[in-house]
Amino acid sequence: MSDTITAELVSIDAELGADKAAVIRALADRVAAHGRADSGEALFADAWKREEQDETGLPGGIAIPHAKSPSVTTPSLAFARLEPGVDFGAPDGPADLVFLIAAPDTAAEAHLAMLSKLARSLMQDEFTAALRAAGDADEVVRIVDAAISDEPVAESPVAVQSAEPVTAPATAAGPSTPRIVAVTACATGIAHTFMAADALTAAGREDGVDLVVEPQGSSGYKALPQSVIDQADAVIFAVDVDVREQERFAGKPVVRSGVKRGIEEPRQLIAEAIAAAADPSAPRVTGTAGSAASGASSEAAPQSLGRRIQRILLTGVSYMIPFVAGGGLLIALGFLFGGYEVNADNRAFTVVLENALWDLPAGGLGQYIGSVLFVIGATSMGFLVSALSGYIAFAIADRPGIAPGFVAGAVAVLMNAGFIGGIVGGLLAGTVAWAIGRIDAPRWLRGLMPVVIIPLLASLAASGLMLLFLGRPIAWLMLVLNEWLTGLAGTSGIVLVGVILGLMMCFDLGGPVNKVAYAFATAGLASASTDNPTPYLIMAAVMCAGMVPPLAMALASTVLDRRLFTPVERENGVAAWLLGASFISEGAIPFAAADPLRVIPASMLGGAVTGALSMALSVQSLAPHGGIFVFFAINPIWGFLLALVAGTLVSAFAIVGLKRFARSRTAREGSAVAVTA
Repeated sequence: MSDTITAELVSIDAELGADKAAVIRALADRVAAHGRADSGEALFADAWKREEQDETGLPGGIAIPHAKSPSVTTPSLAFARLEPGVDFGAPDGPADLVFLIAAPDTAAEAHLAMLSKLARSLMQDEFTAALRAAGDADEVVRIVDAAISDEPVAESPVAVQSAEPVTAPATAAGPSTPRIVAVTACATGIAHTFMAADALTAAGREDGVDLVVEPQGSSGYKALPQSVIDQADAVIFAVDVDVREQERFAGKPVVRSGVKRGIEEPRQLIAEAIAAAADPSAPRVTGTAGSAASGASSEAAPQSLGRRIQRILLTGVSYMIPFVAGGGLLIALGFLFGGYEVNADNRAFTVVLENALWDLPAGGLGQYIGSVLFVIGATSMGFLVSALSGYIAFAIADRPGIAPGFVAGAVAVLMNAGFIGGIVGGLLAGTVAWAIGRIDAPRWLRGLMPVVIIPLLASLAASGLMLLFLGRPIAWLMLVLNEWLTGLAGTSGIVLVGVILGLMMCFDLGGPVNKVAYAFATAGLASASTDNPTPYLIMAAVMCAGMVPPLAMALASTVLDRRLFTPVERENGVAAWLLGASFISEGAIPFAAADPLRVIPASMLGGAVTGALSMALSVQSLAPHGGIFVFFAINPIWGFLLALVAGTLVSAFAIVGLKRFARSRTAREGSAVAVTA
């Protein structure tokens, strides 16, 4: 670890700029200049994004801007001792000691633990005094190396392993000694997580409180023993992200705040926790993630409604992804083995139910294997909306929300409401389940609440609202759109039909509008013939446009500009290549659910281009599904590929442009220094 910081990465008594954006940029450029990052601009953008989430200035003249970035090739620490200091948002004024912590987005646990150890050292007056007294860059390197070495830092009140629980035993523990457990976690899990743990630990020790902290960092975490949690009088959640396995703390009085408050006001947090333990009406832990909205105390760090909803949606998406990826790939393999008619007239299901490996159907082994793969994949995809809805509700109300969420998602499918209906159903189910869970039920009834009462009432309320108020408007919309498209297809405006179908296929990615367009195309195939090729033209435009969103998201997130997307989105992008090639539009849902206002318009733009080109080039498809794997049923294939590539490029560059614009605008508002790509 001795090469994490070198003299070349140290600036002594330097003036790197008038504001924090300039300082972060200068340090990021220095990291890149010494071959530790591919791009100083990309590293700056990631560090600035983290800075916008929560300023990194800390009491005592310290600032620790940091980022996990795909541009970083070597874990690095860049240090500046500023003269004069620069405001990083600390309550006590400008910072003169600034560390830029740069970690690869795939950093190993050992590196993350080492970087966390530096953050903990910054909580010690001896360490910061030594940095201020250092005479040159080499001395700074020696001081930092000693702090992040494998030897424990002297006088440290924390455990050597960064992921270990941190204990502050009371000096004279007795029956009346308050017992508090705490969890700390920040967005990157590198610095603030462990600094807050140390600050709470030190404050607890000084105040004679029996306090144990569980830091949940990027390098992993060791869960507190359940016996310790059970004996606690109250819980402190000093977090900027979801608490992992939050159900372990269910029923405990809770004080919630952002992680920085754990660093800056640890004694106040502990006092609030002690007060909550003595207050029967204090908020209690009832759900995960949550819900920053669920059970948050009035002292919790403010969080916008949009950010809360985004975090809830991302929880649902993360649990839904395996259904999309696994099911979509199995369907694609089914087409590969069994041909594009593998499921014509539900043939795949008939073959699987009526035949066996030792009693093959007329189509032979290929038909049987393809049918098996298709049936498994279609069954998996059938859970997609329910899983999305169920785990959105889980993010709001913990386990009691899962069943109502799944039921609401199933009702959304029944009503042909698609993934948008699933999102609405999940939010409804989770909110109702959370609200019911807040009721102060009698002790004899509490055991039935999470397993009977909440699922029953929340399912009835959420699914009832879906059935009574959502189904009929969607059915009406589907009927109107279907009749309108049928009328257009009979006129000379066939290219306009391609544009409209392309827009519909990309509007809700498997939802009701998408399904109307697809049903319109497949219904016409029965009447298609050499004399009437229009249905084949419509089918080709629909399938080609439906492939655009996942392929565009894959191209944008894995090739064009990876840094604009989260690590989870980049992983989704890898799977989206094959999903898009297989005509599985749902491959773009994880991106749309997290960022609908940019992903959906960009997808629709590319879909319109693809639909128009497909019609203009007279591309025909005899297959109703399969994407590129049914190339033998598409004519001309070159026209299909040309339309597909054009639309994919348009959508991909559109989403990159929209994301870059939003980042640049935010950066300008935050610091007068634009983030340019």
